[in-house]
Amino acid sequence: MSWDCGLRYMFSVPPALQQGSMCILHDKEDLSRLEMVQRLAKDGCRFLQHQSKGPERTSEPQSDEAVRVCLREWGRDVLVLQRVSSEPALAASARGGGREEARNKRYVVVSGTPEKILEHLLNDLALDDDRGTRQGKESDTLLDDFLLTYPVFMSTSDLCEALLGHYCNKQCRGKEDRKEALERKQKVLHLVSQWMSLCRDFLREDEQVKLFMKTLCRYVLEDLYEHPALETDVRELQKLYMLHRRHTVDEYSPQRKSKVLFHQLSVKENGLQSRITQKETKEVLCRVYITVDSYLSMRVHAAVVAQELLQAVAERMDVPLGELTLEAVTYPGGRLLLQPQDRVFSDCLRPVGRLHICRSDLGEVLYPFTDSSELQLRAARMLSLNTWDVAVALTTFDWTLFDSVHEQELVYFTFSRPASSRHIVALELLLQRCNEVQLWVMTEVLLCPTLCKRVQLIKKFIKIAAHCKAQRNLNCFFAIIMGLNAAAVSRLSHTWEKIPGKFKKLFSELETLTDPSLNHKAYRDSFKKMKAPKIPFLPLLLKDITFIHEGNKTFHDNLVNFEKLHMIADAVRLIRLCQKDRTGNGISQKSSTDVRAYFDSLHIIDNQQTLFELSHRLEPRA
Repeated sequence: MSWDCGLRYMFSVPPALQQGSMCILHDKEDLSRLEMVQRLAKDGCRFLQHQSKGPERTSEPQSDEAVRVCLREWGRDVLVLQRVSSEPALAASARGGGREEARNKRYVVVSGTPEKILEHLLNDLALDDDRGTRQGKESDTLLDDFLLTYPVFMSTSDLCEALLGHYCNKQCRGKEDRKEALERKQKVLHLVSQWMSLCRDFLREDEQVKLFMKTLCRYVLEDLYEHPALETDVRELQKLYMLHRRHTVDEYSPQRKSKVLFHQLSVKENGLQSRITQKETKEVLCRVYITVDSYLSMRVHAAVVAQELLQAVAERMDVPLGELTLEAVTYPGGRLLLQPQDRVFSDCLRPVGRLHICRSDLGEVLYPFTDSSELQLRAARMLSLNTWDVAVALTTFDWTLFDSVHEQELVYFTFSRPASSRHIVALELLLQRCNEVQLWVMTEVLLCPTLCKRVQLIKKFIKIAAHCKAQRNLNCFFAIIMGLNAAAVSRLSHTWEKIPGKFKKLFSELETLTDPSLNHKAYRDSFKKMKAPKIPFLPLLLKDITFIHEGNKTFHDNLVNFEKLHMIADAVRLIRLCQKDRTGNGISQKSSTDVRAYFDSLHIIDNQQTLFELSHRLEPRA
């Protein structure tokens, strides 16, 4: 390995570097914050201190934003860092704390290879004597950025392999003392702890992660004899796996502890069925088409079978169960008649195909129900429901979906990583819910046959939107306002003329929050003032992340553009902020039984042409 041009300072955008030039460092204290550089120095890499001439010494010092360091291996750049200073450094300098000032000078990643980014991240971690990890704000941010965005540039299996390599680090065993080895292992274990805590249940069922955790547990247990201080980390690993010791630690040798832990791991594996049972009881949305262009959006559990779904549809449509069958239209064009005990959802919580309700007396040829005048002219059931209860029901269900959305889902969604569909189920369900609420508002208004009832219905929807805003459910709030503003509804001039003035004024005030001018400034300002927990308007957040993605390259000269990933991580962290203090929402009351039953199966027309036909039927063109 050639290190002749190992480090260079760049005082602006990095210029083209000539191979073979000497490494020049301007400040001795810079080296104290680069453990990587110190290791190179131990290996014999020499550095020259630059002696500036008179005029240059009196010039203004370069700001931290302008100071960058480039690391090269085998003649190519592998890591670009930028120096940052924390605020406590100034106070420490005033007290004469030079060492503390040096500690507060850190280097953040600008770009680099995945391996070197991970290596710098581990080097930058600092451990206190009490085993607590002491990190500055920059280090915390770097770690969080890496854990949120690593799927962009490396797979989970690659990360597991790299972490195991850093934990063992056989290449350095002959060059580091016992204390350095312990610190290296503790840093890896701290990163793993942060990773598992961040991902929660997001990767718990990933086979690669399960194998990685087993292997890491074995390595840690093998190291207990040489490094007793790792005992704390063993306990932390057990907590991550929700393992419970049957005996105290001190009663057993490392070998015995290994057997006990592997026994507990086996018990955990045998408990997989219980986890699957919990997963199957999760409620999801299911679309069941009852006409060519309309469907019932049904709230069911993930393990629902065809018989249960048919029973719910028959009750909703007031049709005898024996007259109905359920078929799945697969995307290639095939049709599958589902038997009573067939599962409706696959393992990834996706339906086996587009579900249609058909009449069972048609023999071999199955057709969906045709449109019926009775269905289109039905009385609006919404008029009998309390608006606050409706808003509570909408918000409660939205929270069940939003609370299961993980920040990393937005990263997978934006970058469309291979096989990412299983990682964005919760996010897709919430986006689907937003679209369905908008269509549901339009459907309810356009299926209301009389003018006076349509006026009452629109008044109710305006009040429901205001209640959703009060309950800090901006996702549903936007959906209702967009449904009322849709062309098929807004063109009903005779209906809107009958809306009382105070409701028109309230609707106008609510509309200002959805104003897209100045990059949705009205919404952003209002949303910032809302305390957590709150549900943001997800399509706008995804648009912000997409703009960052499309406007910046992911790789620069085969190096990961970590500055771009930092911006994306900053955006997706909004999910974590909004989910904070869920119990303090204050909307804990339950809606009535009638309201919950109504929202368990919403009738929705998803064909825009049909919606316009209904609109023109209610109020023909002049």
